Amino acid sequence: QVQLVESGGGLVQAGGSLRLSCAASGRTFSSYALGWFRQAPGKEREFVAAITESGRNTYYADSVKGRFTISRDNANNMVYLQMNSLKPEDTAVYYCAAASVGATRSPRLYGYWGQGTQVTVSS
Repeated sequence: QVQLVESGGGLVQAGGSLRLSCAASGRTFSSYALGWFRQAPGKEREFVAAITESGRNTYYADSVKGRFTISRDNANNMVYLQMNSLKPEDTAVYYCAAASVGATRSPRLYGYWGQGTQVTVSS
């Protein structure tokens, strides 16, 4: 079982950067693929980025490709989302999640979720 706690959200101007962190508990952290999702008010939760168990492969939504970078530190049970060139449309609650079935874009396949962290980008 994995417990996830996000941090690093906040208010930033358009064009700025934020780095989200997600701390995980559990001895089997390295056996899970990890993902970041976001949900804006009135919208469905959407895929942002995912990383495989080893960290060798990463996947991104088209809307963030080239601006966001997902990474993980298996030695310290951490996953990160570096967000650059932020836009107002990136405003949302960001969630990290863990999946035992491999890196996937489908939120339904992630069995463990954090509580979320708010990111607000002002224009």
